[in-house]
Amino acid sequence: MNLSNLQPNTLRKNKKRVGRGGKRGTFSGKGSKGQKSRAGASVRAGFRGGDNRIWQLFPKQRGASKKPGRAGNDSPHRKHRFYRLRKDSPSVVNVEEFNGFNDGETVNPKALFEKGILRRMDKGVKVLGDGELDRKLVFEGFSLSKSARDKIIKAGGTVK
Repeated sequence: MNLSNLQPNTLRKNKKRVGRGGKRGTFSGKGSKGQKSRAGASVRAGFRGGDNRIWQLFPKQRGASKKPGRAGNDSPHRKHRFYRLRKDSPSVVNVEEFNGFNDGETVNPKALFEKGILRRMDKGVKVLGDGELDRKLVFEGFSLSKSARDKIIKAGGTVK
């Protein structure tokens, strides 16, 4: 093995250059006339010959067409037609899901995650009051709706 035997891993093949005479006929494979047959021509995506772009014809989400820079150009709440504000909402669990725990047990988001009731807990967990609770449990690390808090206290549980 010496330097004259080395071969590159990638092929160094030039791209076919169309429209420079040779054996491709009169129009060199570009068809006849029109914008796309010219040298250096390109039509950007979504361009419809000067007509409205397709996404401008449809109704927008609320706030999608506000002028950027209202809240300052560097603001994270600036609106743009392709940008929609999304609120980080917590995971939701109903009171009846906690009947799978033992009496007197301390329940927190980590315990729900380990049992497989929750898929994610990074945005917090809110307990809602759907269903009935028949266990005395200690709740910590949750935000609770008013009806959920009432049902937990009625069942003899506590909220920390």
